Amino acid sequence: MGQVAEADIFGIIGDDGFQRLVAAFYRQVPTDDILGPMYPPDDLEGAEYRLRGFLIGRFGGPQTYVEERGHPALRMRHAPYELNIDARNRWVELMERALDEAAFAPGVDEVLRPFFAQTATFLINRWE
Repeated sequence: MGQVAEADIFGIIGDDGFQRLVAAFYRQVPTDDILGPMYPPDDLEGAEYRLRGFLIGRFGGPQTYVEERGHPALRMRHAPYELNIDARNRWVELMERALDEAAFAPGVDEVLRPFFAQTATFLINRWE
């Protein structure tokens, strides 16, 4: 598989691929000592739904997330959480494990890994 464009990701992995990826990520969250406390246990299902919808829309799929919630406004939505470099690194670590588990084609992986790392860095709001 050659160079994959971001807009083609949904066409390649579909709803099922994003379902597998996000589920693999959120299976790790409740027991994580850094991220676990940031997620309300009674809303993990909602958090999973929102991340999946955001990713689907961001990578060429239906715009359900935007239709339901408006512009992603990621920095604003994450502002209530203390996101430092440790939280960023752990989020990326768990997402990379989820990507390993999802086992997408190399072209897809080459787009998603840097996107997740860059977005997580962008969301840091506490620089100690």
